[in-house]
Amino acid sequence: MPAFSEHRVLRLTLLLAAIGTLAVLLRYGLRNALGFLAGAALSYFSFRSMMRLAQAVGASGKQPVTGSAVFFALRYVLIGVAIYAIIEGLGSSPGALIVGLLVSFTALALELLWTIWK
Repeated sequence: MPAFSEHRVLRLTLLLAAIGTLAVLLRYGLRNALGFLAGAALSYFSFRSMMRLAQAVGASGKQPVTGSAVFFALRYVLIGVAIYAIIEGLGSSPGALIVGLLVSFTALALELLWTIWK
């Protein structure tokens, strides 16, 4: 079975983020659309950071440097702080933000389904 395309997943993430932001804007308003978009942006950058770490480990066969490992471990704390700031600062609903955080997961699932059916 062929491997998934990281670039296709990232492009699909951006497409889903744009479509989702527009849909949330039309249905729930600007604040929730910004919350969804912020969640999608966090999702995008989280996926990219995981892929870069995996490529670095895979290419060298060694464990990542301490700075990368610490950032990887603390990124959930950073994401949590960002979520709190977005909800409090924008007044967005937590639901819009959480659905935005699932955008890259959805893109990956669609890419894997496409790879299987192809």
